[in-house]
Amino acid sequence: MEVVGDYRTQGYAHIRGLIPREVARAFMASIKDDLVPEAIALNDADPHPRVLRRPAYEFHGHRYKPMSMFLWGLTPIVSQLVGKELLPTYDYFRIYREGDICKVHSDRPSCEHSLSLTLDYSDGEIWDLQVGHRHEKDGHLLDDDFGEDAYTSVAMEPGDAVLYQGVHHAHGRITPNPNAWSAHLFLHFVDRDGPFRDHAFDKRVNLDPVNFSFA
Repeated sequence: MEVVGDYRTQGYAHIRGLIPREVARAFMASIKDDLVPEAIALNDADPHPRVLRRPAYEFHGHRYKPMSMFLWGLTPIVSQLVGKELLPTYDYFRIYREGDICKVHSDRPSCEHSLSLTLDYSDGEIWDLQVGHRHEKDGHLLDDDFGEDAYTSVAMEPGDAVLYQGVHHAHGRITPNPNAWSAHLFLHFVDRDGPFRDHAFDKRVNLDPVNFSFA
């Protein structure tokens, strides 16, 4: 694993080789076998997120336990990269199609620290992620581009990730996807002792001590 950039000062960094390419593709194969053994019927997809212009196949980790375990298992590594103790919030998987873009946006509090992890490209064509340099204070931006604001384009191979402050740095993919499809995993975390701590596990897990009883 190689870290390119200074996350603490810039608000984002390129993490080369976060997971091996083989692991990324094995994870993809598991998702395909378990969840989408047939062709994906995008005409039956839920209404597409406002950051996209058309439906995309996606699902959240709470619907697929191996993906939640993946998020939880990466938490110590991401904590080391960020330099703070983190708690996981949620993750989701998305497949983009050829010509798709992702509008420039910032995220909700559950995405205080975020990873955009590339799993694979159908045609091997790198599709950059763009991250804005400006520290946003209002949040929840949505636009087709960065306007006059400076940004960096990060080229990710399968297994690479971009770590970014999703709440405070606008991000998106403003150039059309050159592949027939590309697959990505988005993983989110909050500071354990920070202002968004109550978003840990996306408020889906009871953090009170567990009590077992035996007959």
